[in-house]
Amino acid sequence: MQYRPARLFSLPLVILSVLCLTLQGARAESGIASVYSGEKTANGEYAHAGRLTAAHKSLPFGTMVQVTNRSNGRSVIVRINDRGPFIRGRIIDLTPAGARAIGVDGLAKVDLRVVSREARAD
Repeated sequence: MQYRPARLFSLPLVILSVLCLTLQGARAESGIASVYSGEKTANGEYAHAGRLTAAHKSLPFGTMVQVTNRSNGRSVIVRINDRGPFIRGRIIDLTPAGARAIGVDGLAKVDLRVVSREARAD
């Protein structure tokens, strides 16, 4: 009789590997940041110019994200409370306060890193 490894253990390992890769990919992003404010957000708040909030296409509302300006190394932590940006190549819309904190007044190349996921039921 020939020995066969149990297939029962291979499926959980595959799922675990995919899950780890997905979580790693969701934690860091690079692209273009833009600035916006004064609009009602997707979770019902307003994008106040003086608050450290931002819009992202897929991160849950309440997620805290560190945004780092690639040209000067300055960073800020913002809370996701809106959806967007919907322009190709852009990965985050910052309020003016968030943009000022990293030395931006228009568009900038940035790196994103998820600091915490505080998903809310909005």
